[in-house]
Amino acid sequence: MTTWDDAQRAAVWDGGWHRGARRLESPNHGARPVTAQAVDLIVVHSISLPPGEFGTGAVQQLFTNTLDWDAHPYYQGIRGLQVSAHFFIDRLGVPWQFVDCDLRAWHAGQSFYRGRAQCNDDSIGIELEGLEGLGFEPPQYQTLARLCQDIALRYPIAHVAGHEHIAPGRKQDPGPGFDWTALQKTLDWPRHQFPSATQPPAL
Repeated sequence: MTTWDDAQRAAVWDGGWHRGARRLESPNHGARPVTAQAVDLIVVHSISLPPGEFGTGAVQQLFTNTLDWDAHPYYQGIRGLQVSAHFFIDRLGVPWQFVDCDLRAWHAGQSFYRGRAQCNDDSIGIELEGLEGLGFEPPQYQTLARLCQDIALRYPIAHVAGHEHIAPGRKQDPGPGFDWTALQKTLDWPRHQFPSATQPPAL
């Protein structure tokens, strides 16, 4: 018998691909280790290329290994970098997907959270187009909340954290400009699922 939850998942998901996101496949991924626990963590990041410039298409190029390293001086410092996230939400709120959520994207690096290391193994990474320390657009929050809700239809999400929380001292994104309280209230998920040390966004 098909349940309502089954119907919702089928409407939203095609395997590990979200039907509402623009699909642009990245080669930067791998299988989740057989020892990995349940995919129960969403990691929120921020990125823009060049830093502070939006709508350039360079993030999509970076995640698909097609970035022209000579197009901007900043790129010399990341030349050859091979990374990915499952999702990227641009400033207009448009979601892009690069990696099947059943697979391991390369977004977290060395990390530790909820008693586990190597957060890439059992998390889903969502990049917001932005710069750490600056704010984000209302459409981005709307899309992020909807995406989190949809991810929770398929995976047993128990935690939402920033890159700064899983790699403290090494990463600072999404930074003080991100409104964790607003996200938690929009989702109406328990407060304990979010980082304990979050503050209202900096003005």
